Amino acid sequence: MTIAVPLDATEAADGPATIMVVDDNPTKRYVISSWLRRAGHRIVEAATGGAALHRLKDPDVDLVVLDVRLPDIGGFEVCERIKGTPATASLPVIHISATAVDVADRTQGLTRGADAYLAEPIDPGELTATVQALLRYFRARQRAEHLAGRLARLADTTLRVNRATTFRSLLLAAVTGTAEMFQRPAAVAAVTPDGQQLLAWCDGPDAAPGVRDRAHGSLLEPTDASTLYVDSAENWPFAGGTPLWVNAARSRAGRPPAHIVVPSDRLTADDANVLTQLGQAVALAIDAMRSYDEERRIALTLQRSLLPRRTPTVDGITLAVRYVPASAHAEIGGDFYELLNLDNMLIAALGDVAGHSLHAATVMAELRHVLRAYVAEGHPPDAVIGRLNTMMLRLLPDETATLCLLRIDPRTGAGYMANAGHLPPVLRTPDGRAALVAGGTPLLGIGVDRGAGTAFDLPPGATLVMVTDGLIERRHKSLSTSLEQLRRTIEHSDPDLESLCDRLLDTFVTGPIEDDIAIVAIHRLAAT
Repeated sequence: MTIAVPLDATEAADGPATIMVVDDNPTKRYVISSWLRRAGHRIVEAATGGAALHRLKDPDVDLVVLDVRLPDIGGFEVCERIKGTPATASLPVIHISATAVDVADRTQGLTRGADAYLAEPIDPGELTATVQALLRYFRARQRAEHLAGRLARLADTTLRVNRATTFRSLLLAAVTGTAEMFQRPAAVAAVTPDGQQLLAWCDGPDAAPGVRDRAHGSLLEPTDASTLYVDSAENWPFAGGTPLWVNAARSRAGRPPAHIVVPSDRLTADDANVLTQLGQAVALAIDAMRSYDEERRIALTLQRSLLPRRTPTVDGITLAVRYVPASAHAEIGGDFYELLNLDNMLIAALGDVAGHSLHAATVMAELRHVLRAYVAEGHPPDAVIGRLNTMMLRLLPDETATLCLLRIDPRTGAGYMANAGHLPPVLRTPDGRAALVAGGTPLLGIGVDRGAGTAFDLPPGATLVMVTDGLIERRHKSLSTSLEQLRRTIEHSDPDLESLCDRLLDTFVTGPIEDDIAIVAIHRLAAT
């Protein structure tokens, strides 16, 4: 970590403090106060227990010197109230007394919350030493509690940042966590995978955060993995006057850094360490999201390059296709389709490789190329399915896939289907009724006997629709229910294939797409 400017050290354990002296005797109060002032401490005075409790509502007192005998509330009770109030429970209290000096009194005072008990006559050196000892303990405890709270918020913020599914939500989680951690305004700047510079800001721990383009100012490039420096207000959405502490961090060389800024008059070494850890956590989360985005772009490019670029022309047949990749936050799937005109026969295939990753997309590419080769050799659909299954068992033993393969003669409407674990097609006859085309075998990649395919008829005016599971499968809905909804939707849709495909997407896609969607619609023209 590079420190561009010196940090304030954590407050010295023996440094000056604000001490309250509570005594109804003005002379004794003056003497004790003068001893403590000579030791460098700031003194506030109170003559009664009530006045002391009222003054302690302000959180600037570090220690209380409390007489046992007070005119309104006894010193023991005042001490109990101090220790019983969460805001002052850790405040050190020293009892002093000229009368309550026996063992029973001292025991009662310590039992009821006092941290030390001095009987008069009090030696100035002993009082000063006792104060310093208690302040060392109190400040060490304060620092430990403060740091523990910061580290707990750091862990929570790191978790929220790594759970983010979009770049904007990541920045919002980071800036909100920073504001909560340091109890002050905060801002986070980073570069998206597309090169857009974004700025997230929050005016305080209870304020609503925002995100916008960062259109002005130049930020320091870190010389190491993490650099801490003080920046000028012109680069950030904060008024001038308060130093702006910035941590610039990157996960590795060549990556754009993330910048986290906190306005603060002083930053302790503990604060700097927490800010540095937060910056590194945010930089790693951004890098992970950037790497995921790069992999997704590669997979999408691969998918699109391997899918048919155009639908074939087949006499007597019209075709419509929809291919919708999963939403940006979801993983790439292995859905694919194929449409071919071989010797005036329509070959239609729709498949889905198990898994969601770049690997699934590459397996999809292999499967599609082998499928085209076997079909080009003239094998019927069930023979193609058998050969594909053998290939997967031997060359891709850890993979599985579903595939529905059709061969349709557009002149007679005679169709032949081999379905390996895929959703059944839906056939709508010219009279408007729709039904599932039954018949199938287990998915590819399983060593079982396949059997023969299924013959069906596609009469003039009929429509056949194939879909992948990304269109209809939902976590809280059974597959049979979804298939019935698909059948009814096709049955009551417009005969036009383009309108039919749009209707299916409008009906089933109501939120973020969690899996790729492929639709192939085939219509045999009526005789003229």
